[in-house]
Amino acid sequence: MTDISSHVPPRARCGRPRSAEFHVYFTLIFVCALPFASLRWAREVARHRTLNLRGPLARAWAEADRMTPMIFSA
Repeated sequence: MTDISSHVPPRARCGRPRSAEFHVYFTLIFVCALPFASLRWAREVARHRTLNLRGPLARAWAEADRMTPMIFSA
């Protein structure tokens, strides 16, 4: 019997490879979203009085990751 748990096949990337234009738009949106994400994060840190929250970089990255494909799908 073959043990497949030790040889997990690599995950296939979905969709087509991202172009240089995609990376440019992603970077621009990320840089623009960073100040707003920082302000939102600081407000939530003050409100919840904890640093156990997603940081501003993760928030800006998620925003750019959500917005950039919307530009290319149109």
